[in-house]
Amino acid sequence: MTDDVKHKCGIALIRLLKPLEYYQLQHGSWRYGLEKLYLMMEKQRNRGQDGAGLVSLKMDTPPGKKYFSRARETGSSAINEIFKKIYTKFEEVEKQNPDAFYDPGWAKTNLPFVGEAYLGHLRYGTFGSNNIENLHPVMRENNWRTRNLVMAGNFNLTNVDELFEQLVELGQSPKEYSDTVTMLEKVGHFLDTENQRLFDLYKSQGFTNRDITPKIGRNIDVSKVLGDASKRWDGGYTVAGMLGHGDVFAMRDPWGIRPAYYYHDEDIVIVTSERPVIQTAMNVPFESVKELPAGHALVVKKNGQLSIDRIRDKQEKKSCSFERIYFSRGSDREIYSERKELGKVLVPAILKAIDYEVKNTVFSFIPNTAESAFYGMVKGVEHHMMVKKMDELTKLKGKCSQEDILKIMTERARIEKVAIKDLKLRTFISQDKGRKDMVSHVYDVTYGTIREGVDNLVIIDDSIVRGTTLKQSIIKILDRLGPKRIVVVSSSPQIRYPDCYGIDMAKLGDFAAFQAAIALLKENEMEHVINEVYKKCDQQKDLPKEEFVNYVKDIYKPFTQQEVSKKIAEMLTDSDVNAEVTIVYQSIDNLHKAVPDDLGDWYFTGDYPTPGGNKVVSTSFLNYIHGINTRAY
Repeated sequence: MTDDVKHKCGIALIRLLKPLEYYQLQHGSWRYGLEKLYLMMEKQRNRGQDGAGLVSLKMDTPPGKKYFSRARETGSSAINEIFKKIYTKFEEVEKQNPDAFYDPGWAKTNLPFVGEAYLGHLRYGTFGSNNIENLHPVMRENNWRTRNLVMAGNFNLTNVDELFEQLVELGQSPKEYSDTVTMLEKVGHFLDTENQRLFDLYKSQGFTNRDITPKIGRNIDVSKVLGDASKRWDGGYTVAGMLGHGDVFAMRDPWGIRPAYYYHDEDIVIVTSERPVIQTAMNVPFESVKELPAGHALVVKKNGQLSIDRIRDKQEKKSCSFERIYFSRGSDREIYSERKELGKVLVPAILKAIDYEVKNTVFSFIPNTAESAFYGMVKGVEHHMMVKKMDELTKLKGKCSQEDILKIMTERARIEKVAIKDLKLRTFISQDKGRKDMVSHVYDVTYGTIREGVDNLVIIDDSIVRGTTLKQSIIKILDRLGPKRIVVVSSSPQIRYPDCYGIDMAKLGDFAAFQAAIALLKENEMEHVINEVYKKCDQQKDLPKEEFVNYVKDIYKPFTQQEVSKKIAEMLTDSDVNAEVTIVYQSIDNLHKAVPDDLGDWYFTGDYPTPGGNKVVSTSFLNYIHGINTRAY
């Protein structure tokens, strides 16, 4: 993606099912769990570079001994900073007392971050600042182990205002107005309720307070707590957590918007945001890693018993298709295949855009994340060429020389590495004029790859959100090569509506497709459509979220996708660009053909899976009209 759009967060939960001595004997180190956590966090670095954090849990520590250890750091090198500090401490102890250090029992008693459970998190902030207090995991502390709660997640809620007010009505005074604190306190409230229920039950049966505590730990219904807490959550979420006595959990929203995968064997239980992370860390096949079902919670009790329980009513699965198009690691078997298919199904539209002049066309991609779609596109072009070759040979009816046959058969799609991102260049200049010039040089080109005035240049991207980098940098630099036509291809459809479930695409006015539609309405003297949408959005602003309708769809109704695409191309082409510029977008139908099992497409279609989505898009439109440059949730 050439636009600067922040990713979703990533989680990694590990629960060791055997004593630390076992891992010392079987795997050579009691640090087995911590080392796996490091690997899985590094393999999910793509999901968060604003900061990172981790918590470890020691089980069965005596009263007065710390059982949670937490470390958090901001910045793109946060993972390395955290583990460097942890292992520096380890190395100091190892030098001073190696015999004790290699004793798992001694290490657990005396060293931080030595335990049976770990929870790691990588943050890309879409809400709140990136100071350390906003980093996960977050904690809700209490003297009772079973009331101690740690959570980390990949989520955005659309109805924080509603949930915050519910907490206030319960008598709470949350320390922050955010979805993170709201979720933590919601789970914490029902955790307290469950603790109190069990305490009252066992107290009525004559047990002492000391005897009651372990009984609560054994019998606390974590799935019920999570189900009760999440009843009114509107949004996309994957949340993982720990209780102080040893239960751990991971839960997923009922629409399956945010991803979650798990693996377990006799030694370990793992939950992460991406499948190949587990495959790599554990060296297990694709089939061994399962997707956590939407609306379910994975719970591992302190005794190691694992269950996967439905905690929310079943909804139509609307898992995020942007995960498949761009955000998730392309090393996943399914995602790699889907991305290639996204490129392949675009070929008919691409051929039309270049007037079927394959001989005079160079195919390339930008940025590197579009490489898989590029392979699919090339495969589709080569299939087209193969059919054409067969037709040509058939028409010759054998009346041709070997030279003629060789000429036909050796034609290939012309593939070049045309655009290169200069990672060392930083747009540090703050003045508008100088900064704009610097931005225009973030990418460079490979000279000599295009025949000036003869060749078309087709370049594929994952998606076009704002189009800023295309306009200020890429198109201008590509034009220096002298192509007669530049065709920019997006493997995703036009992004028309804000996301409110985890991607930093929250403002309607930022989207090239929205800007194009507004411009077309004005050019065609159809401003009344804008006014009517405004009135409808304004009239529903005080309604419950369940009654909201996405009237912003009416902005796009008068125009075809091709008309909007043409307008976007005009808007992104400066007057000093000589080449004809065309933009080809993926169709919704082809998106679902290529990505059949992940149907969350609200940013393309406006069909939000939750009521809060309709409220967000309506509020976002009102913000646009009023000139309010802020997110709508």
